[in-house]
Amino acid sequence: MSRSAPPVPSMDGTTVIVTGGNSGIGKAAAVELARAGARVVITARSEERGTAAVADIRSASGSSDVELSVFDLADLSSVRAGAADLLERCPRIDVLLNNAGLILTERTLSADGYEATFAINHLGPFLLTDLLRPRLIDSAPSRIVNVASTAHNFARRGMVFDDLMAERSYRQMEVYGRSKLANILFTTELAARLAGTGVTANSLHPGSVATGYARDGDTTGFLAWGVKLYAPLSLTPEQGARTSVYLCSSPDVAGVTGKYFAKCKEKAPSANARDGAAAAQLWEVSEQLVEQAAAR
Repeated sequence: MSRSAPPVPSMDGTTVIVTGGNSGIGKAAAVELARAGARVVITARSEERGTAAVADIRSASGSSDVELSVFDLADLSSVRAGAADLLERCPRIDVLLNNAGLILTERTLSADGYEATFAINHLGPFLLTDLLRPRLIDSAPSRIVNVASTAHNFARRGMVFDDLMAERSYRQMEVYGRSKLANILFTTELAARLAGTGVTANSLHPGSVATGYARDGDTTGFLAWGVKLYAPLSLTPEQGARTSVYLCSSPDVAGVTGKYFAKCKEKAPSANARDGAAAAQLWEVSEQLVEQAAAR
């Protein structure tokens, strides 16, 4: 990381889980956290890519204490299996960094029949966090860090609970923005539910980062063209990982919870993202959707 990045304190003796740690911001964050002494477990949906990333992270960080857990956030049964794997191999969890996410040009469905952007960016992390929550509480003081985005401002109508699956209208940036709004609202409600446990929950905007989240065949047409056009102006993954690493490690935010950060500073998100009633409703709806998927 550059000289302007906040120093990373020692993470010796801690265990950090990084979803989507096989590329981009997640991989860069995993390198820094492993370099600081943390045991890092990355998750990926591809064993081949995940294994290659583990080797890269070990090499870049100088740490051999990097592992891989393979599961797919697009499939809630896979998330359950992944959580079981993580609980088996991690007697303690000091930090959960929910980093994985994507944007899709066209409306597609997840393995459970839900709109895929919402399912992968919100429902998968929602379920994973809930399943790991008891271990995080037992490991307190511990932290949950959710990578959101300033793109939540694209969700100008809020969560639109009567069309969460974007069946009536699919506008890629609005749907993506809604999933990022969900990340912030989830964090707010999670922080409230974790009050008094010693577990904090915060969300963040990483900046406009040159990663592969929109360049792996998920986007086409104008959106894919725009990603390529603006890539030279974007932050590097290492720069984009700064706020994630800061929230995972810094003593400056010990005890801080329910907040939204950008450039390692607390920032006010949109009015829709500060809607406590929407945060509570999203939690209830998410629980119902997860339970429906399990019952199928």
